[in-house]
Amino acid sequence: MDWTPHTQIVPDETDAITAALLHCTDQLQCPLVLTTGGTGPAARDITPEVTEAVCDRMLPGFGECMRAASLAVVPTAILSRQTAGHRGASLIVNLPGKPSAVADCLDAVFPAVPYCIDLLGGPRLETDPPAWRPKS
Repeated sequence: MDWTPHTQIVPDETDAITAALLHCTDQLQCPLVLTTGGTGPAARDITPEVTEAVCDRMLPGFGECMRAASLAVVPTAILSRQTAGHRGASLIVNLPGKPSAVADCLDAVFPAVPYCIDLLGGPRLETDPPAWRPKS
């Protein structure tokens, strides 16, 4: 599958985050939307709440897995509120803001991403090495 990345930087404001998520899911029909930052306990960290407001359903296993992976690295991982959900056929994953934590979290959950997108009716993503999928 050919794809083109779309990047957007928005302020930590409900309207801006909502508009960006809706643009990526409803207009661009991105099968995977990754956000970074805004997942801590500070008052301005609102990305998980905005994500939940736009999603059809939440997928709490993603957040649980990301926190477990991060907890192996830093004890403050319990403060993080990473989450994931879907809007239509788009999977939205909230990642932390620190680049090394993004890598830890994405490495932890990425094996489930292609199959999740399959289940949501999105395009088939091929990876190298091949993504895990149940035998049919």
